[in-house]
Amino acid sequence: MTEPVVTREPWAGWDPLIRAAGVIVSILATVVTVFLELELSALRLGGFAELFAGRSPWGGSGAAVPLAIPVAVAANIAICWFAVTTTGRRWAIGPPWALWTLLMLAAAGVRTAEGDYLLGGTNWVALVMILVGSLTFAVYSYRLILRPVPADS
Repeated sequence: MTEPVVTREPWAGWDPLIRAAGVIVSILATVVTVFLELELSALRLGGFAELFAGRSPWGGSGAAVPLAIPVAVAANIAICWFAVTTTGRRWAIGPPWALWTLLMLAAAGVRTAEGDYLLGGTNWVALVMILVGSLTFAVYSYRLILRPVPADS
């Protein structure tokens, strides 16, 4: 008589490592998107003309381009989805949300060597981006709270 063959899934036992990697990747993505959003918050309409002239787009003048706001919303939704999907846990939104908020508040409250703020009070794009970006995390987590807990958890 032959013994039954027990097949083991190739990724069995890797759950803790995959969950930790999911949190780490979501934190790294948060840092990258924060710096991208901060750079985009300073973009002006005249910056496009400067870019086409072969110069830096950050030296332009004119009206503010609110590109940072939809980028913040899309990036934060993607980070939330990734964190929850890779870890399988709802708490995984917490570390990226806290880090995003702390970095944005630090950027709004830190002075440069010249005495200027990184995000000034007159930069309405940055202020709206901070509000909407944090609300994106809040709404995503609220929707997760309203969703029933799966039976296998």
